[in-house]
Amino acid sequence: MRFPTTAALCLGTVSVLVLTACSNDSTRATDPTSSASVSGRQEGRNTPAAGPLSSAGLAKRLLDEGDLGEGYARKAELPGRHAGVKVTGCPALEELDADTAAGGSLGFPRRAKVSFTYASGNGSEVSEELYSGTAAELSSGVGRIFEAMTSCSSYRVLAGSTAVTVTAHEVPAPRLGDEQWGQLLTFTVGGRSQVVKQTTVRVGMVVAVVSGSPALVDAHVEEAVAKARVTT
Repeated sequence: MRFPTTAALCLGTVSVLVLTACSNDSTRATDPTSSASVSGRQEGRNTPAAGPLSSAGLAKRLLDEGDLGEGYARKAELPGRHAGVKVTGCPALEELDADTAAGGSLGFPRRAKVSFTYASGNGSEVSEELYSGTAAELSSGVGRIFEAMTSCSSYRVLAGSTAVTVTAHEVPAPRLGDEQWGQLLTFTVGGRSQVVKQTTVRVGMVVAVVSGSPALVDAHVEEAVAKARVTT
């Protein structure tokens, strides 16, 4: 049994993050002086642009096969894949718009996305989403969404007649950019489970969300953030 498309990747993420089912970031941006925070801020580092980028401008900063290396193939995006998807068991997520709650979008109009499969024989995938806005818009918007997402450690995603149970765990995000969020999600359907990692980084006026197989996310998030930061 294959997982439904909505359970393949999160974040956003999908969200959130990841990949894509219910984005549920687990390392929210909090006061950097708090010892309980597992995310961090590194304000003042290399703002990547003088103003928000267009969707076309963001698309130029997405990872491509040349960045990833041998064995990766680009996936065609499937429009409208979140139609009929519903989140239950988490009131804060239920209050978000359907596309955001189901991981299809962080809700910012300037955005670009790409997804890849990796020829490892085990169905590994990784996706990247870029969003742009003012630093204040991105920080408050992503923080608000992920605060809702982290309010529930377990919930259900109904995709048509398929029920997917989602559990979320906070994980430290790499100290990249200005703000970071990290999560590890387990999607369970039909007695089978799939783990998706999502790392979200704000660098100036761009947010990069890398979701998918944990090893692939770890391998490529730094490069994704570096490319999102490019000023030329």
